[in-house]
Amino acid sequence: MLTKAQKTEALAILHATYPNAKPALDFTSPFELLVATILSAQSTDVMVNKCTQELFPVANTPEQIAAMTEEELFPYIKRCGFFNTKGRHILETARILVAQYGGKVPASIETLQTLPGVGRKTANVVASNAFGIPAIAVDTHVFRVSNRIGLAAAKNVEKTEEQLQKAIPREDWTAAHHWLIYHGRQVCDARKPKCEICPLSHICLYYQDGKKAAAKKSAASTTKKKPAASKTK
Repeated sequence: MLTKAQKTEALAILHATYPNAKPALDFTSPFELLVATILSAQSTDVMVNKCTQELFPVANTPEQIAAMTEEELFPYIKRCGFFNTKGRHILETARILVAQYGGKVPASIETLQTLPGVGRKTANVVASNAFGIPAIAVDTHVFRVSNRIGLAAAKNVEKTEEQLQKAIPREDWTAAHHWLIYHGRQVCDARKPKCEICPLSHICLYYQDGKKAAAKKSAASTTKKKPAASKTK
């Protein structure tokens, strides 16, 4: 991993590069964000926003969603992947919120995870963005970018979250989550990262390891023995 000083530098650069980073999902209430985040699994934020722009004017509260049938809800969300499973989770969650929480979304990350279709990442997203509770939601972008840079060195999202919590000041957890997502979408692509324009390349472990590997390969190719010259009679 990066040194403590390098981590501080990396975070400062990310902050300066993405000062206005914010959630890409459209929402006006904790429940809207909860629904949108459930829908976002295996789907793009753009597609989720298209679906919720049609759904929320019709139903955007736990009471309204809970009163819907699958046949009424599914057409609004069918463009999102696995909409059948997500739709059932949304209906079940809405009914639990109405029956057990007075129609309110709980702010507790632990309580959120007891709701159908709500894992650690979704709970962190809702708690941090709807209630201002510091949290780091580790999605595919956060996992890839943080481990490439060297802010973390983990093989799963749980360990990545733990390491990021130690590397990042608590007051910056939520913002850093968005910085890493923006960087993953705009620069640190999964297949073809744009290292040549990355402001972190001078300390990024992924880039530095690549440079070392390239240099080693180049050195090896120049030291290969040349074929022995044929003897002349």
